[in-house]
Amino acid sequence: MTEHDSGIRIPLTPDEELLSAEWPRVESLHTDAERLDRMRADLAMGFAALADVRCGVSVFGSARVLPDQSEYALGRAVGAALGRAGFDVITGGGPGLMEAANRGARDVGARSIGLNIELPFEQFPNEYLDVALTFRYFFARKVCFVRYARGFVVLPGGFGTLDELFEALVLIQTDKIREFPIVLVGRDHWEPLVQWAGDRLLAGGYLAREDLGLVTIADDPDEVVDVMRRAARAQGSEI
Repeated sequence: MTEHDSGIRIPLTPDEELLSAEWPRVESLHTDAERLDRMRADLAMGFAALADVRCGVSVFGSARVLPDQSEYALGRAVGAALGRAGFDVITGGGPGLMEAANRGARDVGARSIGLNIELPFEQFPNEYLDVALTFRYFFARKVCFVRYARGFVVLPGGFGTLDELFEALVLIQTDKIREFPIVLVGRDHWEPLVQWAGDRLLAGGYLAREDLGLVTIADDPDEVVDVMRRAARAQGSEI
């Protein structure tokens, strides 16, 4: 953690600089007017670069999975299946299962897109990207993940993957987006979470029964493609 001799911490990322701007022990590097300009620049960059994406699918998953693991092969197969079906494959642009999905898209000549983020530790874009963007702010990146996708595919992952999953679920539950499918790939990984949601959240009255139907669990890449095709058609696209 970087600090001045005075004990004032220097923020390591634009997100930290923004979110800790009112903390006396964190140095403020920008005015609010400058921050707003930087947010606008993030969104403008994403909108311009992705303007011709008509049928994308955003694929999420752990950055920690290695190429020799079975989950990597599954992610690569999912990316290839989506690419063959005519979808652009959008990921977070990093290593692990993001790389696997981008690599699968590249295998079949589909467009492979990575939306990277500035982090305190270096996360380099993977080598299988046709379009590689780097965002300052998480929220701007998330807008682009949803706006340019016909649905989400969620491979096994940790906190970052869960964040993207649950944010999408809230958008669907509150009718901010419609006809937007979420496919959880990897039954062994995801079924315990869905079971917990039924046992604790539904049983406790925190969810409606129909909320549990907002996700589909699949192991077969072709099943993932079928769900995404149906959604694209419901949204008005032929694919």
